[in-house]
Amino acid sequence: MPLKAYQKKRKFAQTPEPQGALKAKGANRFVVHKHQARNLHYDFRLALPDQIKTGPLVLKSWAVPKGVPLKSGIKHLAVAVEDHPVDYIGFHGVIPKGNYGAGQVAIWDKGKFKLLDFGQNFFKLELRGKKLKGRYVLTQFGQGKKNWLVFKVSSI
Repeated sequence: MPLKAYQKKRKFAQTPEPQGALKAKGANRFVVHKHQARNLHYDFRLALPDQIKTGPLVLKSWAVPKGVPLKSGIKHLAVAVEDHPVDYIGFHGVIPKGNYGAGQVAIWDKGKFKLLDFGQNFFKLELRGKKLKGRYVLTQFGQGKKNWLVFKVSSI
């Protein structure tokens, strides 16, 4: 089940986060959450099918400690985290103390994206948000599957 890891980490009786049902519509949207948890970071989320080409929609998600770069030539670490439900795209509020990810969550940017190209370890995207506009790359590096880099390639 695509959202099993997400649901296992949360106590929905205690947190306002959406439990989330799998969706078939709403792809090609993105959100960047500013998340003041133990450490301030940003969560970059893309509405894509579970298996990228097919399957129900989920938010493929990365924690980006320094945020998604606004300028070309800057590369930031993006750590892959569990898929989130598409309903999370509009979530903002406080995750109560004692819960996974406790702290303030605010929408920093959101918009649409076009998937230009992808492979097993990369995504090329065109983002059209209020703050993030341009062509971006997410590419996996190093050991394991969690570490990625996100960087802006060009403006549009």
